[in-house]
Amino acid sequence: MILVPAIDIINGQCVRLTKGVYDTKKVYSESPVEVAKRFEGAGLTHLHVVDLDGARAKHIVNAKVLEAIATQTSLHVDFGGGIKSANDLQTAFDCGAVQVTLGSIAVSEHQLVLEWLSKYGASKLILGADAKNRRIATHGWEKDSGLDVVTFVQDYVQKGFTNVLCTDVAKDGMLEGPSLELYKELIDKIDGISLIASGGVTTLDDLYQCRELGCTAAVIGKAIYESKISLKELEHYQLEQN
Repeated sequence: MILVPAIDIINGQCVRLTKGVYDTKKVYSESPVEVAKRFEGAGLTHLHVVDLDGARAKHIVNAKVLEAIATQTSLHVDFGGGIKSANDLQTAFDCGAVQVTLGSIAVSEHQLVLEWLSKYGASKLILGADAKNRRIATHGWEKDSGLDVVTFVQDYVQKGFTNVLCTDVAKDGMLEGPSLELYKELIDKIDGISLIASGGVTTLDDLYQCRELGCTAAVIGKAIYESKISLKELEHYQLEQN
């Protein structure tokens, strides 16, 4: 299972929210690039970057931050937030994203997303399935689509998506453990899914449980910033797997 530290960006700063509520913003660093370099220095290979300004503005806002991270580290960066057009998608790739996560757009522009899937391939795109009370939440988690998360994911996987990043909004930033029951349901019910667990990872044991369920990756955010999990522990975890 791949460990994926997260950097959420508002105003060019590295921040974390609680349950996706923007008013709960806490700034952890003025320099996302320096944070990314620390992750790389600990032997981590992947990074999840979210443009929270972009998620609200409905277009990429922090492209320069993405580009700086991609050019100054060798991290495999997946990027999300504000991807609402073909231009946004291409901008993300041009700025160095290896993969792009599609969230709200996958709800509002189903056919367009399938066209992108055909053009870029399943290895380059990640389906963002952000769930609030089992329903897909969109637009920075501020809107309820009314779509059941399992049905939503199943439909897209049947049409060719493999990588799915699922965040239980109620767990995000709470440091109370991940949504293991939801992840188990998705893995058990959907053939061919490559599930990235996100939201609530707090301890190394959470990571072991996600791995046992069959998650292919796990995103770790506030637990790192609040020193619930140290970079040294993550480094040791990776060495164990190797």
